[in-house]
Amino acid sequence: MPSRRLVLLAATTAVTLLATSACGLGSDDSGSGGGKGRTVVRIAYQDIPNADLVVKDRRLLEQALPDAEVKWVKFSSGGDVNTAVIAGAVDLGLAGSSPVTKGLSAPLNIPYKVLWIHDLIGANEALVARGGITEVRQLAGKKVATPFGSTAHYSLLAALKAAGVDPAQVQTVDLQPQDVQAAWTRGDIDAAYVWTPVLTELEKTGKVLITSQQLAEQGKPTADLGVVTDSFAAAHPEVVTAWVKAQDQAVKLAKGDPAAAAESIGRQLDIPAAQAKAELGQLVLLTAAEQAGPEYLGKPGAPGRLAANLRDAAEFLKTQQKIDAVPDASVFAKGLAVEELARANG
Repeated sequence: MPSRRLVLLAATTAVTLLATSACGLGSDDSGSGGGKGRTVVRIAYQDIPNADLVVKDRRLLEQALPDAEVKWVKFSSGGDVNTAVIAGAVDLGLAGSSPVTKGLSAPLNIPYKVLWIHDLIGANEALVARGGITEVRQLAGKKVATPFGSTAHYSLLAALKAAGVDPAQVQTVDLQPQDVQAAWTRGDIDAAYVWTPVLTELEKTGKVLITSQQLAEQGKPTADLGVVTDSFAAAHPEVVTAWVKAQDQAVKLAKGDPAAAAESIGRQLDIPAAQAKAELGQLVLLTAAEQAGPEYLGKPGAPGRLAANLRDAAEFLKTQQKIDAVPDASVFAKGLAVEELARANG
């Protein structure tokens, strides 16, 4: 396990170009691209067909915050988002439950909180194989690609464990989604655990062995989460409230008029609206009121079940030597932004 110093060094190196364009001198400094005293909101997003892309496409946050400068910065995985947060390059962002669990654990100990559940991951994330492989147990001795530190990586390890396959028997390679597709096309890998839209392309010539929805039913749920840094949440509560309300508006649109939401998602992903609608339908979206329930984020004084789910994930990641130690349950309870969610719901 690398030291925190090495992690920070890697993070700083990885986001040098990003910092030049998105970080600047701070969230309220003219050096970050806005006028003097103007709030700059730097948001990390990913190509995942959920309501976050609706917020971006329809400029819901920009409309809610006309005096702020909103910067959307694209990332390939939650691990990359963690890296950017450590380097001080983003304020809010989307990361899977596995990267967030790692972020809240040693050695990272990232000072951020879970503000939103973008989606509960279902059949949109899966393990797909080819070459006559029809069962997970047949992956022993094979080359399998997945973005390390992602929810897909966590699910891959869970799938191997459930099938009685020692991860050491599998040649697991760290590839971002777009690189997974390229490696698949070249025939460099036998299988991959990845999410849509890349998953959709792999399914055309491969066979799905297990989905994240099936693993959730087996007690290994995963989700895409929205995080906010502690410093930004404290300095800009009005922005955080506006962000939650924008996300809630987009979720309600996706639930009430999925075709309209799919048009926005399709534009952002450069895919047909019909495909975007199908991929959107593979996710479970929750409104702000639903997220305040006991099964999810919860309320002030009563953190929701998500905290326990994250700790369960930490216990699993520790067995795989992906984190140094399993944090106390209070770390994950404090890691839920229930005060901020309650304010937005109020």
